Amino acid sequence: MVREGANVSICARNAAEVETVVEDLKTHGTMCFGAPVDVSDKSALEGWVAESAAALGGIDIVIANVSALAVADDEAAWQAGFDTDMMHSVRLVNAAMPWLEKSDHAAITLISSVSGREIDFTGPAYGAFKGALVHYAQGLAYKLAAQGIRANTVSPGNTYFPGGIWQQIEEGNPELFAEAMSLNPTGRMGTPEEVAAGVVFLSAPCSSFTTGTNLVIDGALTKGVQL
Repeated sequence: MVREGANVSICARNAAEVETVVEDLKTHGTMCFGAPVDVSDKSALEGWVAESAAALGGIDIVIANVSALAVADDEAAWQAGFDTDMMHSVRLVNAAMPWLEKSDHAAITLISSVSGREIDFTGPAYGAFKGALVHYAQGLAYKLAAQGIRANTVSPGNTYFPGGIWQQIEEGNPELFAEAMSLNPTGRMGTPEEVAAGVVFLSAPCSSFTTGTNLVIDGALTKGVQL
């Protein structure tokens, strides 16, 4: 986003990491703001949204990209998925809406997953909430179209990066890692940059007539036909 000239606000739970990333983002020449936030905390999330709008002079785009990664098959996974994956997205949109309604290029982009499209080796709660995010965004797209506010989702496939979940699986569960690699006809996993390119496109004014879309970025991993 900053390479395209956008002012950006980010949050994460680790304050030191947020500070480091914000300083790095500032080197691209745009305004950047960040704060330590647990997005499952409603008041903290809403506070960060308001602070971001004040720091950057408004909000044109919101991108919800957080998951509890709750893949167990128990009630705790369902609760964690609801609190983090689902409700942080809903609360982010609701908190940002007063500023989105004032924007000439308002866009909402929610990060779902290919696990929301088909049954895979993740837990039932994870896939169910990822599917729910697509449904939620589609509803927003329809409801907000007359106001010029767009809403889309991006569904990444397996995405590998240092320190990420797939590196942890590669080191801790090599059998699962090998299974995941064998399912992708490209013979590799995606990169954050490849997913980010799709997110930037859907969020930018150049895709002004694209709303209610779920963009799958998975290297042909999934076999379902999206008509």
